[in-house]
Amino acid sequence: MIASSLPIWVVDVLGSICMIVLAFMCMRLANLLRRRDRNNIVWTYLFWVCTALAVFAVSRSAGHILKQLLIITGDAATWNRVRPYSGAVNTFTFVVVASFTLFFERTWNIYQQITNDKQDLQTAKDKLLYLNQNLENLVSERTAELALSEHKYRRIFEVSRDLILVAGKDGRIVDINPSGSEMLRVEDTEVQSRYLQSFFLEQSEWQSIADAIESKGFVANAEIDLKRSDGRRIRTLLSGSLDRGFPDKEDTIHFLIKDIEQRRLAEEQIAQADKLASIGQLSAGIAHEINNPLGIILGFTQLLIRHEDPQSEKYQDLKTIEKHVRNCKTIVEDLLNFARTSSPDENLIRIDTALDDVLKFIHQHGDHDRIEVVKNYDPEVPQMFLDEKKIKQVFMNLLLNARHAMGNEGRLSLCTEYNPEGRQVIIKIADSGYGIEKRNLSRIFDPFFTTKPTGEGTGLGLSVSYGIIKNHGGDITVDSEVGRGATFTIILPVVSPEKGRHHAEKHTDRR
Repeated sequence: MIASSLPIWVVDVLGSICMIVLAFMCMRLANLLRRRDRNNIVWTYLFWVCTALAVFAVSRSAGHILKQLLIITGDAATWNRVRPYSGAVNTFTFVVVASFTLFFERTWNIYQQITNDKQDLQTAKDKLLYLNQNLENLVSERTAELALSEHKYRRIFEVSRDLILVAGKDGRIVDINPSGSEMLRVEDTEVQSRYLQSFFLEQSEWQSIADAIESKGFVANAEIDLKRSDGRRIRTLLSGSLDRGFPDKEDTIHFLIKDIEQRRLAEEQIAQADKLASIGQLSAGIAHEINNPLGIILGFTQLLIRHEDPQSEKYQDLKTIEKHVRNCKTIVEDLLNFARTSSPDENLIRIDTALDDVLKFIHQHGDHDRIEVVKNYDPEVPQMFLDEKKIKQVFMNLLLNARHAMGNEGRLSLCTEYNPEGRQVIIKIADSGYGIEKRNLSRIFDPFFTTKPTGEGTGLGLSVSYGIIKNHGGDITVDSEVGRGATFTIILPVVSPEKGRHHAEKHTDRR
């Protein structure tokens, strides 16, 4: 029986010994790995599992060896008493291994979270190290970018040809660009102590602008009349938007204001030209229809006068009729001159000489001793191809109007200027008279419009002058304020001698 159970005994005993040896080798290897990286929870887990398995191997192997020894010695009864204890130790050992495994699952989750946090901390550490090492460079780069951005927008602010202005909600000016200071004719240091509404011609318009910005947050393309520091009015197109700013900063309003005075003048001139063209056509027809009957009335009146005694009452009545008919014919001739669009009869003349001739004629036919005449002629003004008779007629109308505005005392300024770049001659005739009211400025060149008392003017002088200047390819404007006189500006193009002669020859051939 012993011989038959020998293989089982050898296998059982040797297997138990091998299991103990292998278990302790595993435990030793796990312990080496754990010491190499104590923060690695996997190695710690394997070490304790191997330890539990080593205990299980010792308990299990010791039981098998004891069993075989007791059986060989014939003491099976003792094994039966020991067997439950050996099984209990084995069971307890498996419970410990199972406990390690269950505990490890929770520990592993915590370990994974700690590992992730560690990686995040390492990433943050790397970023902090990078920022710390490159902070100066980063600050320099950001500062350069900020300076470039500020320079770019500051350049837009400074070089813009429109008025850019920042103001508080109460209208107090905070900042203004150079074009704005130039437009308003104020110094940069002076304007920042003023309010935008002080430049409004109509103060009620500011309240409308402020209410619109407060309710909608912006206002767009509002046409506003501004008053410059020198008193001159300019038409502008105003847009503004509200900037809420930072919590600890006050709200501001950003304005963009465009000067549309030239556009307004151009629109008025176009409307004036259309109106004058229509009136000219009407006037030409009326003048032709009236001229013939006036000529017949004048002829018969002169026939009747020949046979009347100069001392008779009838003679005086006929002379009155003749006088008024001649006045009517003068008006009709002015109407025809106004409506006529024929080319000027041009000759080579000097502007200053023409002005002096007209001025001399007026002085010879009136009392102007108390009127001071100031001349400022530009010696660079060249000779010009102009219709001398018509140009003198324009000067006569303007000088007589100036004399009427000043009365018997005042200051009359005559100025000429040559603009070589635009090849233009600028003529200014200014007086110190009463001036022209704002409501009349847009009608000053209308036919039959006059501010003179009845019987002292026909209202055709400036209309005819306007037509003459336009036929010469020029322009005439007026600038005036009540109490500060009026200034009429004539701009005439300078035609080269070759073109002037060619034009004159063509005009002569047509005639």
